[in-house]
Amino acid sequence: MKLHLFSVYRLVLFATFWYAIPLVVHAQINQNLNYPSKSINFVVPYTSGTTADVLARLIGTRLSTKLNVPIVVDNKAGAAGIIGTDNVAKAQPSGYSFLFTATSHGTTPAIKSQLPFDPIKSFTPVILLGTSALGFVTSPDLQINTLKEFVEYSKNKPNQLDYSTPGAGGIQHLAMELFLQETGLKLTHVPYKGSSGAMTDVIAGHVKATIVSLQTASPFILSGQLKMIAVMSDERSPAFPQVPTFKELGYPGLVVDTWYGVLAPLNTPKEIINTINHEINLILSQADAKESMSKLGLHVSGGKPDKLEKLLTKEIPKWASVVQNRKINVE
Repeated sequence: MKLHLFSVYRLVLFATFWYAIPLVVHAQINQNLNYPSKSINFVVPYTSGTTADVLARLIGTRLSTKLNVPIVVDNKAGAAGIIGTDNVAKAQPSGYSFLFTATSHGTTPAIKSQLPFDPIKSFTPVILLGTSALGFVTSPDLQINTLKEFVEYSKNKPNQLDYSTPGAGGIQHLAMELFLQETGLKLTHVPYKGSSGAMTDVIAGHVKATIVSLQTASPFILSGQLKMIAVMSDERSPAFPQVPTFKELGYPGLVVDTWYGVLAPLNTPKEIINTINHEINLILSQADAKESMSKLGLHVSGGKPDKLEKLLTKEIPKWASVVQNRKINVE
C-alpha cells in the first residue's frame, strides 16, 4: 500500500512538473526578449462591429491585462481588406503589429489580379481563432425539401433559377459557384449590396436560393421563412442536427467554412509568435470567451500556428481554381 501511494505521489509530481514547463518557458522568453515593452497594434482590415473587429477587442482586452501593455485595435478598412492587410505586411516584424483577418484573406487573391502583398509569403501565421458554418437555403415557395430535389428541379430549368449573394467575389458568391461547378447546374447570379437584401428577396421569393451563415439565417429558418436543405461544414451543425452536410450527400468537395485568424509580418521572431499563440490559446479556453464566440456563431479553433498555415495553403489555390474555372471577373 505504501509503495502504491508513493508511486501515485511521484506521478502527481511528474505531471505537475510537465504542466508547468510551458508557463516557465514563456515567462523566460518574455524576459529574455524584453517583450512586450510597449503597446501592441491589432490591425483589423474591416470596419468596426464586424466579427473580426469584435474578436480583436475580445482578445485584446484580455491579452492586455495578461501582458501588462496597452493593445490598440486599429480598424484600417477599405478595398476589401487590402489596405489593412498591406499595412501589416509592411510593418516591422518586431511583434508589435498583428493582423486580425478573415475568410476574405483567402478569397481576395482569387479575384484581384494584383495585390501589394503575397497572402502567404508576406506573413507568419499566429493562430486560427474560429470558424463558422454556411448553409444552403431556398425560398419556401419552391416547395423543395432536399438537395436532391433542388438539383433535379434546377437541371430541368437551366438558367431559369437565380441565386443571391451579398456581393460579387465574396465567400457566398464563390461558395455558390463551387456548388454549380460540382453539380453542373446553371443558375443566374444576382448580387446585392449586403446580406440583408440578399436574404430578404429569397424570403419574399423574388430569388430562389442563397448561401448564408447559419448565425444570420437561423431566426428565418426557425420561423419557416427560409428552408435550409444542406450545410457546408464538415459535420452537421449542433443547432440544426436534422440538416445534412453536402459531404454526406455525396459532395465531399463542398466543405466551406468562414474563418478568422491572426497573422504577423513575415520574419516575426518565432519566440514571439509562440508566446502570442500560447496566450491566445489560453484566452480561447476560457468559458466566457467561448460563450462570447458562440454568440457570434463561431466554433472555437485555437491550436498551433501551422493549423492556420495549412488552411491558407489550401484555401487560396482552391478559390483561385474556382474563379478560373467559372470565369468569374469582378474587377
